[in-house]
Amino acid sequence: MTHTMKLAAVAVAALAATPALALEVSKTLTVDAPPAKVWQVVGDFCGIGQWHPAVEKCAPSMKDSKSLRTLSLKGGGTIVEEQLARDDKKMDYGYTILESPLPVSDYKSTLAVMPNGSGSKLVWSGSFKAKGAPDAKAEEVIGGIYEAGLKGIAEKAK
Repeated sequence: MTHTMKLAAVAVAALAATPALALEVSKTLTVDAPPAKVWQVVGDFCGIGQWHPAVEKCAPSMKDSKSLRTLSLKGGGTIVEEQLARDDKKMDYGYTILESPLPVSDYKSTLAVMPNGSGSKLVWSGSFKAKGAPDAKAEEVIGGIYEAGLKGIAEKAK
């Protein structure tokens, strides 16, 4: 084995041992409705079944004093999520995915409503690792979920 081949082998081994860095996606949408009205739409953790076009229904549950939601997706599939934090005064909540067919792992996300002039600004952001798909595909999937959801919230808050 040549010196160059040894260096290449060491470099590949080092990269393989490096933990995957978290990917991040954030989507923002302004809404022509006051924050309190938008929070009425968003604030119910299981309310996602009323405003996200990909969610057929949401079933709330509790486990070890933690709020869970099971999302039945249109076209099939189920996602189970756990609420990690909630602040009604700041109008935001954070959650994680426990079970999902999505191409992600170690997923954590926050959905927030903020004042923006006479209306509101919605921010949905998350961090995760790609699972079974290239990073760009995982980012595209999550970004599409966020965009569709934000539009659904805006329509519902009118």
